[in-house]
Amino acid sequence: MADIVLVNPRFDPSFWGFEHALPVVGKRANLPVACLPLLAALTPEGHDVTLVDENVETIDFARLARADIVGLTGMSVQQDRMREILRELRARGTFCVVGGPWVSVSEEAFEGLVETIFVGEAETTWPEFLADWGAGRHRPRYEQAERTDMTRVPLPRHDLLKMDRYLFGSVQFSRGCPFQCEFCDIIITFGRRPRLKGTRQVVDELEALRRQSMGLVFVVDDNLIGNKEAIKEHLRAIAAWQRQHDYPLILSTEASIDLADDEELMQLMTEANCVSVFVGIETPNEASLRETKKLQNLRGTRSLVEKVHAIQGAGLEVWCGLIVGFDHDDAGVFELQHSFVEAARISHAMIGMLAAIPKTPLHARLAADGRLDEAGAAEFGTNVIPAGIPRAFLRDGYLALLVGLHEPESWFDRLDRLYLEGGFHFAQPRAAHLRQRPWRRWWAGAADLVRAAAIFLRLMLHVRDPLLRRTYRRRILNLARRRPEPAVIFAYAVKCLFHYHQHTFAREMGSGKSRLVNTI
Repeated sequence: MADIVLVNPRFDPSFWGFEHALPVVGKRANLPVACLPLLAALTPEGHDVTLVDENVETIDFARLARADIVGLTGMSVQQDRMREILRELRARGTFCVVGGPWVSVSEEAFEGLVETIFVGEAETTWPEFLADWGAGRHRPRYEQAERTDMTRVPLPRHDLLKMDRYLFGSVQFSRGCPFQCEFCDIIITFGRRPRLKGTRQVVDELEALRRQSMGLVFVVDDNLIGNKEAIKEHLRAIAAWQRQHDYPLILSTEASIDLADDEELMQLMTEANCVSVFVGIETPNEASLRETKKLQNLRGTRSLVEKVHAIQGAGLEVWCGLIVGFDHDDAGVFELQHSFVEAARISHAMIGMLAAIPKTPLHARLAADGRLDEAGAAEFGTNVIPAGIPRAFLRDGYLALLVGLHEPESWFDRLDRLYLEGGFHFAQPRAAHLRQRPWRRWWAGAADLVRAAAIFLRLMLHVRDPLLRRTYRRRILNLARRRPEPAVIFAYAVKCLFHYHQHTFAREMGSGKSRLVNTI
């Protein structure tokens, strides 16, 4: 049988990577990718599987060279490192295979570097390949004929990862999204019919993360609420499990803006102890939303700002993604985006330039129009030649917007308008549960204060910029005076930690100290 090593290459610094903040709290990566522990669980008995995440450990190439099979995964932002690793292994004569998001849309990028590629999902093709390999008749390309039945997906082998080195645990409940945004590759890879795991599967995976002592968990579904009625059943089960165990996990996830239209769904998410949700706003420019077929953001009579406020009012903090460079954008788009973020009271806003991913409708349209330029992507940060803005103007405006939104006073003013003036309250079901258990409430509050104090002290020791240190000190103390709730103080300290990374990332890129990175 085979000695198999599965590798996730390191990421370059990114908006969501938290690379600048992780050393402050003694972590090495934000969260593990879902595919490595899942592939390990899919591997038939008799094979030996080792998982290597270069984001938390150094690759031992001598060890990889001794393996029978080395498998790599990776996203578009990892493509350069993927090829570096594969070239090194190729020189050592190692048998390599590759799968994951990037090869699924760009198969030619790995020509001559691997023996086999996997396109799309691999729940059936991975075991099929291993059987073929054992019989000496493996194929150069595998692609599933049918979408994965999520109710048959096994419990991921998180025990094979160094989980104590991650800030968040990760879990996936569903795949697929019912919408048809032109720029998105999710519907290309996973389809438009949301497929969910069973309720028991979901709870078992959360229990496994609890046993790994992962208190923060990101639900990595690209749109958790693609099938609203089905996910409600899961959320009820998760809420019951959270109550049974005194709410051990704090959840965050991603969802479409139509979450604001379903009060029951928002309530169930808070009862499941979900405290934040990432929403693809993209732009308040309605013409651009129609252009990219993000019609779900235009439904109803309420504005995008009003919908964000509705989600916040339900106890879910909104993080968002924004894009500049649509065909209907002009020079005023940067101020338009800035004004939206201010009005919506959103602190965590990921800004990116429109980029065309292979196999997406956007890529096909722009290729037909002669508006793709891969060679200039390094200089301008995107392979798209915009229609309404000069390319250099788009790049410079993007960088200025990214830097401006993360200036400390602007960033914390938005946060305080939400936390101190906006009546924002998160995790209320957990708070009500603890009020009925005074001893447990005291213990939880003490733990939150100790963790908040630890983050505060580490920020004071780690952050070199005295202006930033003063800002964090002043803002945390003001928050503690006005809302002396241990859970809120802890959450606010974490916000300072996140701000430190995002501010540093934006400033270094905006000043030219680090290379240009498009954050989408």
